[in-house]
Amino acid sequence: MNELIIELTEINPREFFGLQNSNIQLLKKYFPKLKIVARGSKMKVYGDEDMLEEFDLRFNMLLDHFGKYNKLDENVIERVLTSESKDDYETSVSSGETLIHGVGGRLIKAQTANQRKLVESSNKNDMVFAIGPAGTGKTYTGVALAVKALKEKQVRRIILTRPAVEAGENLGFLPGDLKEKLDPYMQPLYDALRDMVPSEKLDSFIEKGIIQIAPMAFMRGRTLDNAFVILDEAQNTTHAQMKMFLTRMGKNAKFIITGDPGQIDLPRRVTSGLKEALLVLKNIQGIGMIYLDDKDVIRHKLVKKVIAAYKEIEHRNG
Repeated sequence: MNELIIELTEINPREFFGLQNSNIQLLKKYFPKLKIVARGSKMKVYGDEDMLEEFDLRFNMLLDHFGKYNKLDENVIERVLTSESKDDYETSVSSGETLIHGVGGRLIKAQTANQRKLVESSNKNDMVFAIGPAGTGKTYTGVALAVKALKEKQVRRIILTRPAVEAGENLGFLPGDLKEKLDPYMQPLYDALRDMVPSEKLDSFIEKGIIQIAPMAFMRGRTLDNAFVILDEAQNTTHAQMKMFLTRMGKNAKFIITGDPGQIDLPRRVTSGLKEALLVLKNIQGIGMIYLDDKDVIRHKLVKKVIAAYKEIEHRNG
């Protein structure tokens, strides 16, 4: 059995190893065939030579990250240990371009490799489909790109839309005026905007129509010129709704369509407009399609586990 000895000389072992060695436990989870022993500032790792080489590479990537950002958490460790290569990881984390400065000076940027691909695809294409499960940053990254385009005067307005109440948009039974009926379904879009635009300015933009948040039904008959348009929850559009939406595209317009084909709320035997569009439009130049997965989840660590558990059940059930 081969041995690898690592000594932490310029960083605090407690901060690097985590509370009660929680980061070491994660390493053991990803390298179950290795015996890992950490005491003080020294770590000893026992196992096969090939596996030790891989461990050494990944561990040095973690050291590099900690040296740059002075922090290490479960999301970072998982991304380092599951990335295909060091270059792939550094592209997704270290060199992520800041999209905008949000409320309170918050830096908003693509945090994962696939989110960065979404940004790059939007820069190259006027229409982009962003596909993936909940929490992968599809909508949030899209809204950041829209706000960036507005701030840089590339567009004159932002239009955010999504199917309300599944795909039927049956709002009549809800209390209140139209805005009060719609707001609960548009809340995720408001939440993203509030991170990026100060409250008073956001209210002013909405009042002036510079930022519009509306259900799919409001898109019919319009031509969307000089606008950055995001269709959210697109898996719940029908064939007719998706076709109607895509043909609203006007001059100097950017479209981002986000959705999760695994969370379709349409009635049975109704084809998802998103699923159909991905097949129909896949070979058209100028349309980008980016697929995100559970590695891109940046919500609570349990979200990844929930996605993985459901994926396993769905795979078992065909």
